[in-house]
Parts: sequence; C-alpha cells; structure tokens
Amino acid sequence: MEGETGRCVRVLCPKKSLLSSKNPGLRWLIGSPLFLPPFTVVSSFRCLHALPDDDPYSPDFAKEADEIRMLLLRGFNIIGALFVGDGNWEKCAWKAVEASSKMRKFLFGDGDCDLIGAVTDLITDDIHFFVSHSTNVESMEAVSTVVFEDNPETYVWEKGCLLRCELELKLPVFVPLDKTSDVAEIVSSLVDEAAAKLRDPYVAYLVEGSNVDTDELSRSIVLHGMELDSKPDHSDSMLLKASMKESGAKDLACSHFHLKDKNISSSTIRENADAIQIAVLSNQSRNNCKSAVPVAEYFPATEYARNLNVNFKLDVLCYASEDFTIAAALSKLVIPGLIDQLNSIKKAVIPELLSQQPQLCPYHFLPPELLHPVTAIYDLRYGETEMKQGEMRRSLHSRLGLPLDRPLLRIANALSFGMKNTKDTHSVKYGSSLLKNVHTEVPTSGVSGGIISLIDGSYEYYHYLLYGFDDNGWGCAYRSLQTIISWYRLQQYASIGVPSHREIQQALVDMGDKEPSFVGSREWIGAIELSYVLDKLLGVSCKIINVRSGEELPEKCRELSIHFQTQGTPVMIGGGVLAYTLLGVDYNQASGDCAFLILDPHYTGNDDLKKIVNGGWCGWKKAIDSKGRNFFLKDKFYNLLLPQRPNMV
Repeated sequence: MEGETGRCVRVLCPKKSLLSSKNPGLRWLIGSPLFLPPFTVVSSFRCLHALPDDDPYSPDFAKEADEIRMLLLRGFNIIGALFVGDGNWEKCAWKAVEASSKMRKFLFGDGDCDLIGAVTDLITDDIHFFVSHSTNVESMEAVSTVVFEDNPETYVWEKGCLLRCELELKLPVFVPLDKTSDVAEIVSSLVDEAAAKLRDPYVAYLVEGSNVDTDELSRSIVLHGMELDSKPDHSDSMLLKASMKESGAKDLACSHFHLKDKNISSSTIRENADAIQIAVLSNQSRNNCKSAVPVAEYFPATEYARNLNVNFKLDVLCYASEDFTIAAALSKLVIPGLIDQLNSIKKAVIPELLSQQPQLCPYHFLPPELLHPVTAIYDLRYGETEMKQGEMRRSLHSRLGLPLDRPLLRIANALSFGMKNTKDTHSVKYGSSLLKNVHTEVPTSGVSGGIISLIDGSYEYYHYLLYGFDDNGWGCAYRSLQTIISWYRLQQYASIGVPSHREIQQALVDMGDKEPSFVGSREWIGAIELSYVLDKLLGVSCKIINVRSGEELPEKCRELSIHFQTQGTPVMIGGGVLAYTLLGVDYNQASGDCAFLILDPHYTGNDDLKKIVNGGWCGWKKAIDSKGRNFFLKDKFYNLLLPQRPNMV
C-alpha cells in the first residue's frame, strides 16, 4: 500500500447522504468524466441486489446493472464504491474498487480506469478515500485531500447542460400460431434492427436550441448518420477527448444551442427543465431524386400468424458539458442512451407480450436530495396508487436515499420541458417569483433555554395585495391557505397550482359548504373552511385545535412543538377576523416561556425581504411582549389548523 499522495477527491453530495445507512453493504459512487478533478462524487446509489448467499458485499451485478443503466443519465458513470462496515480500511477499500470495476464492465464494458474506494468508519462517521490506478491492489493510494463542495449545484450546472431525445417506435411482430415460443427471439431481432438503424447514414438528427424566446430564431442544425462516429467508444477518456471543439457544423459545441441562464440551479430545473432537443428523422428517399410511381407490394403469409404491434416510447435525457461537440454528444451519449432504453423496455415487454402489453413510459425526475436528474420507466397500466407502482417507487427511494414518506417520484412530479411561463409572470399558479422561507432571516426569539421547533421544508410568502389583487381587510385566511398549499407543492406532495381566492371559493361551493353567490364575494373564511379546501384539492387531512381565549395559546406550545417535529407543516391560526401563518415555536418546557414564529399575511408592501423582517411581518411573537401588550387577544377564541403530512411515496 503506497503512502498518501496529493490526490484530491471532491464530494458534491452532502456527507450525510453517504452515511445514510448504517447497514453493511455497498453504495455506488456516481460522477462524470466531464468533471475536473476526475474524482468528483456527485451522488451515490445504494446497492440493492446481493447474490443468493445474501452477502451484502457480493452484489448481483447483472440485476444492479439493468436497473442503474435505466436510471442513470448518460454523461454520468460509476467512479467507485463506498464500503459500509467494520474491518481493515485498505482491505475494505479494495473490495469497493473491485466491485465498482466489475460494475462498470457490466454497464458499459469499461472497467480499466482509475476508481475510488471509500470506507465508512461506523464509530466516528469519517469516510476514508482511496484511489486505485489498475486492477492491482498494490497500486492503491490513500487520498490526502477531500473537499466537500459548498456550492455543488453551481459546480454541476455552471458548465453543464441537458440533451433530450424523444422517439416513438411501432414494430409489427408476426408470430406463427404454432410457434408462440419464438416471440422473444422475433422481438429481440426486430429491436436489434431498430437499434442498428439509429446509426444508419440515412438517419438524420435535428438539433434545436433550448428555451429560445418566440421573437428569436431557433438555433438548429441537422446532422446525418454519416457525420457521426459509427463505432463509438464509451470510455471516460474518449468522452473527455470528445469535448474538444474542432471546426465545421458537426463540431459546434453544445453551448451554441444552450442559452445559459445565469441563475440556473436544480430548483429552476425542477420548475422548468431546460434541455437541447434532439429529434430523429428518417430519410426514406435515400438521396434518390428520380421521380417514381408509388408501388405497393404484397407478401402473403406462409403460415397462420398473429400480428402484434409493439409500441416503444423512448425518452432519453443526457448530461454534457457546454464545450462538448454536438456530434460527439449524439454519438456517445444520445444514441447509446436510446439503445439502452430500447433494450430495457424490450426486456420488460417480452414476458407479457402475448397477454396484455405493458404500457411503458420513461419519466425524468430531479428530487431535492439529488444534484442530477434520474430516469424511471413506469407501466401506465397501473395507477399511481396501486400496490405494484408503489413498490417500484419505494425501491427507487431506497436506492437513491430518498425519504419514504414523500411522493418525490410520482408522475405528477416529473420534469416538464418547454413549459416556461414567460408571459404570465404574475400567475398565482406558478408563483416562482415569490419570496421563499423569509423566516430564515429573522432575529432570535428571546426565549431563554427554549427548544425551537420549525416547519420542515420550503414555502412561499402570500400576503395582501399580492399580484395587484386587492384583498386588504378580508383575505388573510386565503393568503395563509395559499402559503400552506405552496408548502405541499414545494415538497412535491401536490402538483396543482396554488389556487386563487376565486378558485378557493369555487371549491367550497362545489362541495356544498357555500352558496353559489359566495364566488366573487369578499367574505371571510376560517380554519374549518381551510380544512375543507385542503381535503378537496390535495386530499390532505387536518387536525384542529380550539382555544377559548388568546391568553390560552401558550398552553398549546407543547402540542405545537410536537406537530412541527413530526409533521413539519405550516399552521394557520385564526381568531376573530384575523388569520396568521405559524412557522414554529420556541418553548422552554421548564419555565413555560415561549414564542411563536408568525408569518403575517396582512403585509401590503412589495416583496422586500429586509422591509418584511425589519417591519415584524415575519418574526417571533410572544403572547405578551416586553411592554405588556397581548399579541393574541383575550376576548377572542382561536382555531388552529394543523395540516398533516401524507405518508406515501
């Protein structure tokens, strides 16, 4: 074993994600050859499949490769493995390197490269990194420098971009009635032919720029199969070489088609995914310019056969650096990605082809816990609430280290492309321009020795006069409800837009709680109405606490503290004609001293964070302040609406 060197490993994902499992086993380390330094860990996938002896350190490489090949975007690869368990660090690190080398060979036939072997110290939670330069254990070196990146999203997206290609194929399959056992061989042969045609010289690829405004000309070119590398090398070294720009149209860089958004981040991608669009065009004329009469040929079947039309819907997303040539991106990322997805869908379709064909469709997701998108293929025969669909999502959550109580990978949360809302910038539905999480800037509560319990997650601040809608004096509960619904949206429990006042009123009319004349009125609503709307629009249940007087609210701090610790949702407080949004409590159980973190919807100014915080529109409020004034009124009853967190994936 050689001594420490100047090798550096850069880690973009949070350290806690690498330590998320204390169970013995392996985690695959994900990176990209396009990152510098090359040993840059962007995420990790848990190894789920072990060999029949159930040894957590002996992966079933075939099963693992099938699932990860489908899940992982082209442009990313396995760059090593993390070994979780006790024992000799160097020996464990070598096991991790050996496993990742085999895994790369199963994935793309590329295993001879430098790899990372990492080991978790279960006692100290330290991670020890090693680098291997070959398949010889004696060449492994301990890493002297490990950098946990402060701005990982910037690192990933500052020079990176997405490419997307959609393709639908319909393959007519004729299966002899007395040879139905041959269906797998027949379909495999047809799929192989379709895959080969993707590199046919007469197939063209239309490349169009991303997010081009309507008043600009679309940046687009057409590349033919003959301009692409017919025998692509999938190795990391060839990907790096392909990023060098040369000359000519086919060597235009991805940056030519990608209009960079200076503020791009994972959150902006979730709201509107920006990708270079690739379309596959088939030139059936094969450059034959001579006029010809259309001809129809008849080929009679030699035996009785069953005709099956097998549909393949492909949707491939790839990651490349902006200086990557577009021809190289097609040859080494997009086309291999299409072929991989075609074969993955083929494996799922064949077993059920003669009964009921699966309706498989790929979707792309970027959960908050990940820095790069992943792809999942769902069978649309099953509703999202059906057990089989739920089991698949639960398995994906487990592999990606996602929480098991949030629907992060439902179809409704898939990335949307080309849906940027450039015209209606004041739409309540999108709300992306609103202030988020304003409580993070407020001063301390002033409670001595208290325990702070806050909402878990992000929300948007809805208040009076927002978007120029005049609800001053009557709309505070509506605004509190909008803030609550924004929380469910941002945590991806809901995909509906945040409803307007009129839509809230219409929901109450539709369920029979209000008369039709209520729509368009300026009538107040309270906690009960909010619970009805949350149930109707989101399917969310709520708990309601009744308090006879404002001076009794501090007695509910213990219960509120438990709510924020277990549910983490914003709370609406309604009393008299006023409504507030509660974001947390600071509670000293011994002394009874407490403070409430209030987000006040009665604010009427513009979205100036400093003005909002300094003006006390978001801040800690004590039931009785230092001047003896009551924040909550003694002669008013209060209802507290505690929305519950759905427990689902």
